[in-house]
Amino acid sequence: MKKLIFLLGVFVVSCSSDNDNNTINNPNTIVDFDFSEILDINFNDLPNYSNQPIPNYITKDNSNGNNITDEIAVLGRVLFYDKNLSTNGTISCSSCHKQEFAFSDNINVSNGVNGTTGRHSMRLVNSRFANEQKFFWDERANTLEQQTTMPIKDHIEMGFSGENGDLSFDNLIQNLENTEYYPPLFEFAFGNSEISEAKIQIALAQFVRSIQSFDSKYDLGRSQAPNDGAPFLNFTPQENNGKQLFLLPPVFNNQGIRIDGGLGCAGCHQAPEFDIDPNSLNNGVIGNANGTGTDLIVTRSPSLRDVIKSDGTSNGPFMHIGVSNNFMTVLTHYNEINVAGNNNLDPRLMPGGNPQQLNLTQQERNDVFEFMKTLAGNNIYTDPKWSNPFLD
Repeated sequence: MKKLIFLLGVFVVSCSSDNDNNTINNPNTIVDFDFSEILDINFNDLPNYSNQPIPNYITKDNSNGNNITDEIAVLGRVLFYDKNLSTNGTISCSSCHKQEFAFSDNINVSNGVNGTTGRHSMRLVNSRFANEQKFFWDERANTLEQQTTMPIKDHIEMGFSGENGDLSFDNLIQNLENTEYYPPLFEFAFGNSEISEAKIQIALAQFVRSIQSFDSKYDLGRSQAPNDGAPFLNFTPQENNGKQLFLLPPVFNNQGIRIDGGLGCAGCHQAPEFDIDPNSLNNGVIGNANGTGTDLIVTRSPSLRDVIKSDGTSNGPFMHIGVSNNFMTVLTHYNEINVAGNNNLDPRLMPGGNPQQLNLTQQERNDVFEFMKTLAGNNIYTDPKWSNPFLD
């Protein structure tokens, strides 16, 4: 068992056996460094990252053995908010993934050290609770661990690419080794002060996986219901109707026109996690965020939890191009799919080989919108354990 305490401004790490608290496996490691003027973290009473309540109806988990510990997650939090992980000291992970927007960005593309990102920064909320284990809109990262350092090594985003005159990731490692607070933090998290890309990936992935949202109106209703399809007792009739529209598959005629049933949203966005089906293909949005050319390889989506807040305001613009802050534009897109020039369209949007036409009424649009608001949590936007730990 590892403990961390402050004694007169001195950082103390002590290691003892889980079986015998009186047995010291290693001598106390004392680092003569005072964190109190840098980090707003109580190391005597760490935030709970590792044992947060998870509803029993949530069954998906892509941790793959990288199980969350409070010590490693708190290191991940520091890394996540540290602008020193960019070459010019202006950009951190949190610059593009902001807590107040469910860890997304409120602009359509994000600013990096050498320009702007090619796609909108997707929400990180509930990243752990998904069948899909690949990350980025185009799934180019096979795991969350791999994903965490790719923006750092990107020329545009954080700049440690080792190409085009950029410093390399090895240079970043050296910078962290020479930053007074990182060797003791890695010691605390991993039992030794060695800094490596693998450890950075583990720590950042643990922090991101700790960001969860299960205190929504939907969760209260789901906890009292036998399944997702049953009416939720705490829902209004409009919210329950919106839920049914979301969950039920549509019935199409031979021209691809909806004549009955729901909208089929859950075919790709699977309740109760509302994560993306790993087999999903392109959703019909083929443009680039800069407005030119096509982008057909986008097949992933973040969880739809906290896609909007409970008051109906958006957590940034939608989809990979940041198309709009108005959720109704999303419904308009799916109402009448455009297949022109898209050879990677998900077949679920082509019933009978025809482009989907949902024939949404205004009442149906409003009902779905009211249901989406029920997926918004509260704690995610304000909980200090996910906030910026730096005092300056």
